[in-house]
Amino acid sequence: MAERPLDLHGRPLGVLRLSLTARCNLACPYCCPDLEDPPDLLTLAERVALVEATVGLGVHTLRLTGGEPLLHRRLEELIAALQPLRQREPNDPRGALREIALTSNGVLLGAERARQLKAAGLDRITLSLDGTDGASVARMAGLGSPAAGDAVLEKVLAAIRHAREAGFDPARGALKLNAVITRSGNADQLLPLAALAREQGLELRLIEFMDVGNRNGWEPEQVLPAAEMVARIGAAWPLEPVGRTPHGTAGRWRFRDRDGLHLAVVASITAPFCGDCNRLRITADGVAYSCLFAANGTDLKPWLRPGAEAAGLEQALRRLWLQRRDRYSEERQEAAERRPAPAEMAYLGG
Repeated sequence: MAERPLDLHGRPLGVLRLSLTARCNLACPYCCPDLEDPPDLLTLAERVALVEATVGLGVHTLRLTGGEPLLHRRLEELIAALQPLRQREPNDPRGALREIALTSNGVLLGAERARQLKAAGLDRITLSLDGTDGASVARMAGLGSPAAGDAVLEKVLAAIRHAREAGFDPARGALKLNAVITRSGNADQLLPLAALAREQGLELRLIEFMDVGNRNGWEPEQVLPAAEMVARIGAAWPLEPVGRTPHGTAGRWRFRDRDGLHLAVVASITAPFCGDCNRLRITADGVAYSCLFAANGTDLKPWLRPGAEAAGLEQALRRLWLQRRDRYSEERQEAAERRPAPAEMAYLGG
Protein backbone atom coordinates (compact mmCIF):
# COMPACT_ATOMS: atom_id res chain seq x y z
CA MET A 1 0.00 0.00 0.00
CA ALA A 2 1.49 3.32 -1.11
CA GLU A 3 1.93 5.91 1.59
CA ARG A 4 -0.74 8.59 1.55
CA PRO A 5 0.80 11.97 0.66
CA LEU A 6 0.91 14.95 3.00
CA ASP A 7 1.29 18.51 1.73
CA LEU A 8 4.00 20.93 2.87
CA HIS A 9 1.95 21.79 5.97
CA GLY A 10 1.37 18.12 6.87
CA ARG A 11 -2.24 18.06 5.63
CA PRO A 12 -3.65 14.84 4.13
CA LEU A 13 -5.91 14.64 1.08
CA GLY A 14 -9.44 13.64 2.05
CA VAL A 15 -12.12 15.45 0.04
CA LEU A 16 -12.47 15.87 -3.73
CA ARG A 17 -14.77 18.57 -5.08
CA LEU A 18 -15.43 17.61 -8.69
CA SER A 19 -17.12 20.22 -10.86
CA LEU A 20 -19.34 18.86 -13.63
CA THR A 21 -20.14 22.17 -15.33
CA ALA A 22 -19.34 25.89 -14.96
CA ARG A 23 -22.85 26.78 -16.18
CA CYS A 24 -25.79 27.57 -13.93
CA ASN A 25 -29.50 28.28 -14.34
CA LEU A 26 -29.18 31.16 -11.85
CA ALA A 27 -26.88 34.19 -11.91
CA CYS A 28 -25.94 34.73 -8.27
CA PRO A 29 -23.68 37.82 -8.15
CA TYR A 30 -21.38 36.34 -5.49
CA CYS A 31 -20.63 33.39 -7.79
CA CYS A 32 -20.93 34.83 -11.32
CA PRO A 33 -21.39 31.57 -13.26
CA ASP A 34 -20.28 31.23 -16.86
CA LEU A 35 -22.73 31.27 -19.77
CA GLU A 36 -20.94 28.39 -21.47
CA ASP A 37 -18.77 25.52 -20.36
CA PRO A 38 -15.05 25.58 -21.15
CA PRO A 39 -14.09 23.52 -24.20
CA ASP A 40 -12.83 19.97 -23.90
CA LEU A 41 -14.94 18.82 -20.96
CA LEU A 42 -14.00 15.54 -19.30
CA THR A 43 -15.81 12.39 -20.33
CA LEU A 44 -17.60 10.16 -17.84
CA ALA A 45 -14.77 7.60 -18.05
CA GLU A 46 -12.19 10.31 -17.36
CA ARG A 47 -14.10 11.52 -14.32
CA VAL A 48 -14.30 7.99 -12.96
CA ALA A 49 -10.55 7.59 -13.51
CA LEU A 50 -9.90 10.85 -11.66
CA VAL A 51 -11.99 9.85 -8.67
CA GLU A 52 -10.35 6.43 -8.49
CA ALA A 53 -6.87 7.99 -8.62
CA THR A 54 -7.65 10.44 -5.81
CA VAL A 55 -9.20 7.68 -3.71
CA GLY A 56 -5.86 5.90 -4.01
CA LEU A 57 -4.24 8.98 -2.44
CA GLY A 58 -6.63 9.24 0.49
CA VAL A 59 -9.87 10.80 -0.76
CA HIS A 60 -12.84 9.37 1.14
CA THR A 61 -15.51 11.95 0.30
CA LEU A 62 -16.59 13.18 -3.13
CA ARG A 63 -18.70 16.31 -3.55
CA LEU A 64 -20.18 16.87 -7.00
CA THR A 65 -20.50 20.57 -7.81
CA GLY A 66 -20.90 23.09 -10.61
CA GLY A 67 -22.07 25.66 -11.61
CA GLU A 68 -25.27 23.70 -11.23
CA PRO A 69 -24.50 19.96 -11.32
CA LEU A 70 -28.11 19.01 -12.10
CA LEU A 71 -27.51 20.47 -15.57
CA HIS A 72 -25.15 17.55 -16.20
CA ARG A 73 -27.19 14.95 -18.08
CA ARG A 74 -25.04 11.97 -17.06
CA LEU A 75 -25.00 12.81 -13.35
CA GLU A 76 -26.82 9.68 -12.21
CA GLU A 77 -24.71 7.54 -14.55
CA LEU A 78 -21.55 8.96 -13.01
CA ILE A 79 -22.73 8.29 -9.46
CA ALA A 80 -23.65 4.72 -10.37
CA ALA A 81 -20.29 4.18 -12.06
CA LEU A 82 -18.50 5.16 -8.83
CA GLN A 83 -20.30 2.61 -6.66
CA PRO A 84 -17.55 -0.05 -6.95
CA LEU A 85 -15.27 2.39 -5.10
CA ARG A 86 -17.90 2.53 -2.35
CA GLN A 87 -17.98 -1.25 -2.03
CA ARG A 88 -14.30 -1.67 -1.19
CA GLU A 89 -13.36 -2.70 2.32
CA PRO A 90 -12.14 0.15 4.57
CA ASN A 91 -8.65 -1.38 4.71
CA ASP A 92 -8.39 -1.90 0.94
CA PRO A 93 -4.86 -0.78 -0.09
CA ARG A 94 -6.38 1.00 -3.10
CA GLY A 95 -8.47 3.19 -0.80
CA ALA A 96 -12.25 3.36 -0.51
CA LEU A 97 -14.84 6.03 -1.18
CA ARG A 98 -17.11 6.48 1.83
CA GLU A 99 -19.50 9.18 0.68
CA ILE A 100 -20.83 10.96 -2.41
CA ALA A 101 -22.51 14.33 -1.88
CA LEU A 102 -24.05 16.95 -4.14
CA THR A 103 -24.44 20.73 -3.88
CA SER A 104 -27.32 22.22 -5.88
CA ASN A 105 -29.56 25.27 -6.04
CA GLY A 106 -32.48 22.84 -6.15
CA VAL A 107 -34.40 24.48 -8.99
CA LEU A 108 -34.16 21.35 -11.16
CA LEU A 109 -34.66 18.83 -8.36
CA GLY A 110 -38.05 17.34 -9.09
CA ALA A 111 -39.47 14.29 -7.37
CA GLU A 112 -38.31 11.83 -10.04
CA ARG A 113 -34.81 13.32 -10.22
CA ALA A 114 -34.46 13.05 -6.44
CA ARG A 115 -35.47 9.37 -6.58
CA GLN A 116 -33.03 8.71 -9.44
CA LEU A 117 -30.16 10.29 -7.53
CA LYS A 118 -30.92 8.22 -4.45
CA ALA A 119 -31.19 5.04 -6.49
CA ALA A 120 -27.87 5.77 -8.20
CA GLY A 121 -26.13 5.91 -4.81
CA LEU A 122 -26.00 9.58 -3.80
CA ASP A 123 -25.64 9.95 -0.02
CA ARG A 124 -26.17 13.66 0.71
CA ILE A 125 -27.67 16.77 -0.87
CA THR A 126 -27.02 20.35 0.19
CA LEU A 127 -29.46 22.83 -1.33
CA SER A 128 -28.82 26.57 -1.60
CA LEU A 129 -31.31 29.29 -0.70
CA ASP A 130 -30.33 32.85 0.17
CA GLY A 131 -33.70 34.30 1.16
CA THR A 132 -37.27 33.52 2.15
CA ASP A 133 -39.21 35.99 0.01
CA GLY A 134 -39.32 36.73 -3.70
CA ALA A 135 -37.46 40.02 -3.52
CA SER A 136 -34.48 38.71 -1.54
CA VAL A 137 -34.23 35.51 -3.58
CA ALA A 138 -34.33 37.51 -6.81
CA ARG A 139 -31.67 39.90 -5.55
CA MET A 140 -29.29 37.14 -4.45
CA ALA A 141 -29.92 34.91 -7.49
CA GLY A 142 -29.44 37.66 -10.07
CA LEU A 143 -33.05 37.50 -11.25
CA GLY A 144 -35.02 40.34 -12.72
CA SER A 145 -38.06 40.57 -10.49
CA PRO A 146 -39.59 39.48 -7.18
CA ALA A 147 -41.97 37.30 -9.17
CA ALA A 148 -39.01 35.38 -10.59
CA GLY A 149 -37.66 35.09 -7.05
CA ASP A 150 -41.00 33.72 -5.85
CA ALA A 151 -40.86 31.05 -8.57
CA VAL A 152 -37.36 29.98 -7.54
CA LEU A 153 -38.33 29.95 -3.86
CA GLU A 154 -41.31 27.72 -4.61
CA LYS A 155 -39.10 25.29 -6.55
CA VAL A 156 -36.46 25.11 -3.81
CA LEU A 157 -39.06 24.48 -1.11
CA ALA A 158 -40.47 21.74 -3.33
CA ALA A 159 -36.94 20.35 -3.81
CA ILE A 160 -36.56 20.07 -0.04
CA ARG A 161 -39.75 18.04 0.07
CA HIS A 162 -38.74 15.87 -2.89
CA ALA A 163 -35.32 15.13 -1.41
CA ARG A 164 -36.80 14.19 1.94
CA GLU A 165 -39.39 11.92 0.31
CA ALA A 166 -36.65 10.25 -1.76
CA GLY A 167 -34.86 9.23 1.43
CA PHE A 168 -32.38 12.05 2.06
CA ASP A 169 -32.98 12.31 5.79
CA PRO A 170 -31.98 15.63 7.39
CA ALA A 171 -31.85 13.97 10.81
CA ARG A 172 -28.93 11.90 9.48
CA GLY A 173 -27.23 14.89 7.86
CA ALA A 174 -28.27 13.81 4.35
CA LEU A 175 -30.13 17.04 3.57
CA LYS A 176 -28.87 20.52 4.51
CA LEU A 177 -29.45 24.12 3.50
CA ASN A 178 -26.74 26.59 2.40
CA ALA A 179 -27.05 30.38 2.39
CA VAL A 180 -24.43 32.94 1.38
CA ILE A 181 -24.89 36.13 3.41
CA THR A 182 -23.80 39.61 2.35
CA ARG A 183 -24.29 42.67 4.53
CA SER A 184 -26.30 44.73 2.03
CA GLY A 185 -27.79 41.83 0.07
CA ASN A 186 -29.62 39.57 2.52
CA ALA A 187 -28.46 40.15 6.10
CA ASP A 188 -32.10 40.82 6.93
CA GLN A 189 -32.83 37.20 5.96
CA LEU A 190 -30.79 35.62 8.76
CA LEU A 191 -33.70 35.13 11.16
CA PRO A 192 -36.23 34.16 8.44
CA LEU A 193 -33.77 31.60 7.04
CA ALA A 194 -33.13 30.20 10.51
CA ALA A 195 -36.88 30.02 11.13
CA LEU A 196 -37.37 28.19 7.82
CA ALA A 197 -34.59 25.71 8.62
CA ARG A 198 -36.04 25.08 12.06
CA GLU A 199 -39.49 24.54 10.58
CA GLN A 200 -38.06 22.08 8.04
CA GLY A 201 -35.74 20.38 10.54
CA LEU A 202 -32.68 21.22 8.41
CA GLU A 203 -29.18 22.22 9.39
CA LEU A 204 -28.66 25.75 8.07
CA ARG A 205 -25.11 26.51 6.87
CA LEU A 206 -24.41 30.24 6.68
CA ILE A 207 -21.48 31.18 4.44
CA GLU A 208 -19.47 34.37 4.62
CA PHE A 209 -19.16 36.29 1.33
CA MET A 210 -15.80 35.23 -0.13
CA ASP A 211 -13.28 36.96 -2.38
CA VAL A 212 -13.18 34.24 -5.04
CA GLY A 213 -12.66 35.35 -8.63
CA ASN A 214 -12.58 38.91 -9.90
CA ARG A 215 -16.16 39.37 -11.12
CA ASN A 216 -18.21 39.37 -7.92
CA GLY A 217 -17.34 42.85 -6.66
CA TRP A 218 -16.13 41.56 -3.30
CA GLU A 219 -15.50 44.17 -0.64
CA PRO A 220 -14.59 43.42 2.97
CA GLU A 221 -17.37 45.76 4.14
CA GLN A 222 -19.90 43.39 2.60
CA VAL A 223 -18.77 40.46 4.75
CA LEU A 224 -21.12 39.76 7.65
CA PRO A 225 -18.84 38.01 10.18
CA ALA A 226 -19.81 34.58 11.38
CA ALA A 227 -19.77 35.72 14.99
CA GLU A 228 -22.35 38.38 14.19
CA MET A 229 -24.58 35.88 12.39
CA VAL A 230 -24.45 33.51 15.34
CA ALA A 231 -25.15 36.33 17.80
CA ARG A 232 -28.22 37.49 15.90
CA ILE A 233 -29.71 34.02 15.63
CA GLY A 234 -28.69 33.10 19.17
CA ALA A 235 -30.59 36.11 20.49
CA ALA A 236 -33.76 34.62 19.03
CA TRP A 237 -33.04 30.96 19.75
CA PRO A 238 -30.32 30.18 22.33
CA LEU A 239 -27.37 28.28 20.89
CA GLU A 240 -24.70 26.05 22.39
CA PRO A 241 -21.31 25.68 20.63
CA VAL A 242 -20.45 22.26 19.24
CA GLY A 243 -17.22 23.19 17.44
CA ARG A 244 -15.67 22.30 14.10
CA THR A 245 -14.82 18.72 13.21
CA PRO A 246 -11.24 18.03 12.09
CA HIS A 247 -10.84 19.02 8.41
CA GLY A 248 -14.37 20.45 8.40
CA THR A 249 -15.30 23.83 6.94
CA ALA A 250 -18.11 24.74 9.32
CA GLY A 251 -18.27 25.67 12.97
CA ARG A 252 -21.49 24.28 14.44
CA TRP A 253 -23.92 25.26 17.19
CA ARG A 254 -26.80 23.31 18.69
CA PHE A 255 -30.23 24.86 19.20
CA ARG A 256 -30.90 24.37 22.90
CA ASP A 257 -34.64 24.00 22.38
CA ARG A 258 -34.39 21.49 19.51
CA ASP A 259 -32.55 18.28 20.24
CA GLY A 260 -30.37 17.26 17.30
CA LEU A 261 -30.88 20.44 15.26
CA HIS A 262 -27.81 22.49 14.41
CA LEU A 263 -26.70 25.78 12.90
CA ALA A 264 -23.39 25.96 11.04
CA VAL A 265 -21.25 28.84 9.78
CA VAL A 266 -18.49 28.72 7.17
CA ALA A 267 -16.18 31.58 8.18
CA SER A 268 -13.36 31.47 5.66
CA ILE A 269 -12.87 35.25 5.93
CA THR A 270 -13.01 35.94 9.68
CA ALA A 271 -12.04 32.54 11.10
CA PRO A 272 -10.13 30.65 8.38
CA PHE A 273 -9.60 26.92 8.62
CA CYS A 274 -6.62 26.51 6.29
CA GLY A 275 -4.64 24.70 8.98
CA ASP A 276 -6.27 21.34 8.34
CA CYS A 277 -7.88 21.85 4.91
CA ASN A 278 -7.91 18.53 3.06
CA ARG A 279 -9.73 19.54 -0.15
CA LEU A 280 -8.73 19.21 -3.77
CA ARG A 281 -10.83 20.80 -6.53
CA ILE A 282 -11.00 19.58 -10.12
CA THR A 283 -12.84 21.61 -12.74
CA ALA A 284 -15.19 20.33 -15.42
CA ASP A 285 -12.36 20.44 -17.96
CA GLY A 286 -9.88 18.57 -15.76
CA VAL A 287 -7.80 21.30 -14.11
CA ALA A 288 -6.83 20.60 -10.49
CA TYR A 289 -6.72 23.42 -7.94
CA SER A 290 -5.30 22.88 -4.48
CA CYS A 291 -7.17 25.88 -2.99
CA LEU A 292 -10.48 27.64 -3.65
CA PHE A 293 -8.56 30.92 -3.87
CA ALA A 294 -5.85 29.63 -6.23
CA ALA A 295 -5.02 31.55 -9.38
CA ASN A 296 -3.40 28.66 -11.25
CA GLY A 297 -4.18 24.98 -11.59
CA THR A 298 -2.68 21.81 -13.05
CA ASP A 299 -4.22 20.44 -16.25
CA LEU A 300 -4.69 16.70 -15.74
CA LYS A 301 -5.90 15.88 -19.26
CA PRO A 302 -2.45 14.81 -20.50
CA TRP A 303 -2.65 11.91 -18.03
CA LEU A 304 -6.24 11.06 -18.94
CA ARG A 305 -6.15 10.90 -22.71
CA PRO A 306 -5.24 7.84 -24.85
CA GLY A 307 -1.59 6.95 -24.77
CA ALA A 308 -0.93 8.19 -21.25
CA GLU A 309 0.85 5.87 -18.84
CA ALA A 310 -1.56 4.04 -16.54
CA ALA A 311 0.20 5.18 -13.36
CA GLY A 312 0.85 8.72 -14.59
CA LEU A 313 -2.39 10.26 -13.31
CA GLU A 314 -1.93 9.17 -9.71
CA GLN A 315 1.73 10.21 -9.82
CA ALA A 316 0.79 13.67 -11.12
CA LEU A 317 -1.81 14.09 -8.39
CA ARG A 318 0.64 12.89 -5.75
CA ARG A 319 3.23 15.46 -6.90
CA LEU A 320 0.61 18.19 -6.86
CA TRP A 321 -0.40 17.41 -3.29
CA LEU A 322 3.16 17.00 -2.01
CA GLN A 323 3.98 20.49 -3.33
CA ARG A 324 0.83 22.11 -1.91
CA ARG A 325 1.45 25.03 0.42
CA ASP A 326 -1.83 27.00 0.10
CA ARG A 327 -3.27 28.77 3.12
CA TYR A 328 -4.57 31.91 1.47
CA SER A 329 -7.34 32.71 3.95
CA GLU A 330 -4.83 32.79 6.80
CA GLU A 331 -2.56 35.06 4.77
CA ARG A 332 -5.28 37.25 3.24
CA GLN A 333 -4.06 40.62 4.46
CA GLU A 334 -0.45 39.94 3.59
CA ALA A 335 -1.29 38.42 0.22
CA ALA A 336 -3.83 40.96 -1.00
CA GLU A 337 -1.30 43.19 -2.75
CA ARG A 338 0.69 40.45 -4.47
CA ARG A 339 -1.99 37.88 -5.21
CA PRO A 340 -2.77 37.10 -8.89
CA ALA A 341 -6.42 37.18 -9.90
CA PRO A 342 -7.98 33.87 -8.81
CA ALA A 343 -10.15 31.64 -10.97
CA GLU A 344 -13.91 32.21 -10.78
CA MET A 345 -15.96 30.37 -8.18
CA ALA A 346 -18.32 28.70 -10.68
CA TYR A 347 -15.32 27.32 -12.59
CA LEU A 348 -13.73 25.99 -9.40
CA GLY A 349 -16.91 24.41 -8.08
CA GLY A 350 -17.39 26.69 -5.06
